[in-house]
Amino acid sequence: MEAANPNPTVVLHACLGVGHLIPMVELAKLFLGRGVPVVIAVPTPPASTADFFSSTASAVADLEAANPSIAFHHLPPPDYPDPNPHPFLQMLDLLRLTVPSLLAFLRSLPSVAALVLDLFCIDSLDAAAQTGVPAYIYYTSSAGDLAAFLHLPHHFATTEGSFKDMGKAPLRFPGVPPIPATDMPHTVMDRADPICTIRIGHYGRIPEARGVLVNTYEWLEARAVGALREGVCVPDRPTPPVYCIGPLIVSDSAAAQGERHACLSWLDAQPERSVVFLCFGSMGAVSAAELKEIAHGLENSGHRFLWVVRTPPADPAKFFLPRPEPDMDALLPEGFTERTRDRGMVLKMWAPQVEVLRHAATRAFVTHCGWNSVLEAASAGVPMLCWPQYAEQRLNKVFVVDELKVGVVMEGYDEQLVKAGEVEKKVRLVMGSEEGEKLRERLALAKEKAAEALADSGPSRLAFAEFLKDSKLST
Repeated sequence: MEAANPNPTVVLHACLGVGHLIPMVELAKLFLGRGVPVVIAVPTPPASTADFFSSTASAVADLEAANPSIAFHHLPPPDYPDPNPHPFLQMLDLLRLTVPSLLAFLRSLPSVAALVLDLFCIDSLDAAAQTGVPAYIYYTSSAGDLAAFLHLPHHFATTEGSFKDMGKAPLRFPGVPPIPATDMPHTVMDRADPICTIRIGHYGRIPEARGVLVNTYEWLEARAVGALREGVCVPDRPTPPVYCIGPLIVSDSAAAQGERHACLSWLDAQPERSVVFLCFGSMGAVSAAELKEIAHGLENSGHRFLWVVRTPPADPAKFFLPRPEPDMDALLPEGFTERTRDRGMVLKMWAPQVEVLRHAATRAFVTHCGWNSVLEAASAGVPMLCWPQYAEQRLNKVFVVDELKVGVVMEGYDEQLVKAGEVEKKVRLVMGSEEGEKLRERLALAKEKAAEALADSGPSRLAFAEFLKDSKLST
């Protein structure tokens, strides 16, 4: 009889998307730090979908190059000759069609201790069931999102109508503040939409997992975490254990790899806590009209700024497609760069966000409210000016402003035009008012609690140790 493998592997099944891949890499580091062998199984888009996923392929390559200690396995591309024209459905199709390849990969390994999958890869629960491998979900967004989404199948089964017809009527889910219907993700706005049916099916399968790892820390989202643990988000079946293991974000040492970015030298020359940083994530981009509004608002505010500008997408629904570098002369108001040269810096496409947020000169952060960005700001103690754009970002905005009380909202985000006056007003408020000072006091505590969570005996480290014990990965 063959001896059992003393070091079974944990397989992490990643979704396509930078905002999901980076937290998965950080989770892999956590396993490796505990001596647990790990491999990240990454879907490979077929040639028929190359236009949609080219930027993701380069992101995966960059992550592999930057993390040589982590094993990546590229699952073969599925047969998908006639891709769905809808980008989101195309991604879901790709992940579903990849399940047989994942199943074959699991069967090829000598011993698999667990499969940890991104929520978008929920169909991979079938591969785990067929191989008898315990399956866990790694939820890369907030516990508040998870609480609301877990409740949605029950909500849809016991109510009528669609969120799209409810205006800003408040929705009430366990563990979270009232959510305006307009702030729900577009994927669940219309119950007659096939995308909505698929996503509600995904949320309904979460309880099939052995447990859920969440990239958050318990202090930050105590009410949502409490609701999840009490089982009130899923009224008609048991909720799997929830492990808050965050904030898992890129470390200072990893962020500092390579040559130091010029913007950090610029920040070095600015007074302490004097700069507002504007960045809308790896795929976010505001319209050409809003870029001009931002410019006027920043100029009129009188404050120092560091602003990352991306070319607006030709089609807002295809924001994930690669875009050329922005033409600043065409996008920004005439003379803006020259007039603000002494107190502002405008960057094309990208900035080292973690390092910028942790820099002593940074005082405020205009953000799209992607959860990675929220965690990075909270961990750095930087107040947020919330300008959500897609996915669950509007939900995160609700939590940041109404529940966590670590930010303010840029009014007009839901009408696709935030005006210059609003930009000026909110920048002034966060940078200099009494309300801004209260935000900073709250953020100072959030920063302290984030550090405590990740300390050797901190809550998040203990939660991960509990997960390892429950999953038989440690004694």
